[in-house]
Amino acid sequence: MAHSSPQHFTPELDPNVGRGLTRDVADFVISTGFDDIPADILDLAKKSILDGFGLALAGSVAESGSIINRYLETIGAPGKAIVIGTDMQTAGRFAAFANGVAIHADDFDDTQLAVAADRVYGLLTHPTAPCLPAAFSEAQVRGFSGREFITAYVIGIDVECKIAEAISPRHYQHGFHATATCGPFAAASAVGHLRNFNRDTMVRALGIAGSQSGGLRENFGTMTKPFHAGRAAESGIVACDLAEMGWTATDKILEAPRGFFQAHGGGYEVDAIRGKLGSPWSFGDPGISIKPHPSGSLTHPGMTLMLDLIAEHGITAGEVVKIDVGTNHNMLNALIHHRPQDELQAKFSMEFCIAILLLEGQAHLQEFTDEIVLRPDVRQMIERINFHVHPEAEKAGYDKMTTVITIHRKNGTFVTGRSDFGKGSPANPFSWNEVGEKFYRCAEFARWPRKKAEDIVGLVEKIESLDSLEELAPLLIS
Repeated sequence: MAHSSPQHFTPELDPNVGRGLTRDVADFVISTGFDDIPADILDLAKKSILDGFGLALAGSVAESGSIINRYLETIGAPGKAIVIGTDMQTAGRFAAFANGVAIHADDFDDTQLAVAADRVYGLLTHPTAPCLPAAFSEAQVRGFSGREFITAYVIGIDVECKIAEAISPRHYQHGFHATATCGPFAAASAVGHLRNFNRDTMVRALGIAGSQSGGLRENFGTMTKPFHAGRAAESGIVACDLAEMGWTATDKILEAPRGFFQAHGGGYEVDAIRGKLGSPWSFGDPGISIKPHPSGSLTHPGMTLMLDLIAEHGITAGEVVKIDVGTNHNMLNALIHHRPQDELQAKFSMEFCIAILLLEGQAHLQEFTDEIVLRPDVRQMIERINFHVHPEAEKAGYDKMTTVITIHRKNGTFVTGRSDFGKGSPANPFSWNEVGEKFYRCAEFARWPRKKAEDIVGLVEKIESLDSLEELAPLLIS
């Protein structure tokens, strides 16, 4: 009987490379304080916190939200942690799970930028969805101040982003969803900081978090993608609960030859994380994008450009023969639903996102519904869109989302343009007021009272001055 040829695996990591890295991360988590975080980083963090709360409200009315609520009822775990957008309270881990799912339900949450050119922009992690729910549940239940809450949140975000930046790009390219895999480290870091863990306990919490790391990109376009974010948030709390009780775990979960970086990616760049935690803060450099549309971040430069071309040239749907949309191959590999059949698939369809802008002039939560995705004029317009690999975009580097659009008109003329980054990126950032407007639209989508929404915005803007979250939390439940 013939034998198959042996498989070739990436050699194991040299155990001397990155020695003590997990302990270094733990030291950063437990030793960093509010005064170590610059004011401009806190301001950026507040934008993402407000954005996250708005998305949790919007996500609470998604179909996944009703399923999560029914699921929590079957668990029946009593507790004080609120499930945002509902009248439910439960144990902290389950509230973090529900709120993480809600924040990521519409794929409208913030995204990490990449530092290195081989790291695919927008394909690293959605930093807030796993971190904010864990930090919020912990701070709300245990009575931590707003200052302590935002400090823990910023620390968790930085750990998550630096781990995502360090791991080999193979991690994402071969099917892992970095929000799911790196998110547990963020949640555990935020919670461990709030609980004032010592180094040994924090190291063990990271070890437990690493063994809960998982989530596959094949589930993009389904409810299981936001499940990844919720489970990551919950996993961080579980890791800290067990570590606090004395549960044991390795002290080298990140760097070991059988640890996270090797198992999940086949390697990592130690210099992308060692000495880089909080230096610079990921919120400031390279930055974190806040989304203008409830779709995969890779669609946003093209959508921003499309809106600009429509406005500048007065493009109407009836005059369009064809639209060429060119990107690098990694973007094409992620935006996989070329003929979407429902709203979740549409979020990962460049064709739908461009088509709906041409037909409706906007793409907000109300445009991403099954009914609109299947509308005949939308289906017809999708057929006119050619989404392909463009050599100019391929050469630009994968840390950008370079998109080249050419619109062909019936009169034989065409218009063209290029965009590297979309609205909401550090290159074209949202102001505080613009984030507030997005928050109000999300709250309105959830039928949230305007007065409550306005009060939430006001409290988040001064969150570091709050003695506790007791004033904020009631505004987020019905």
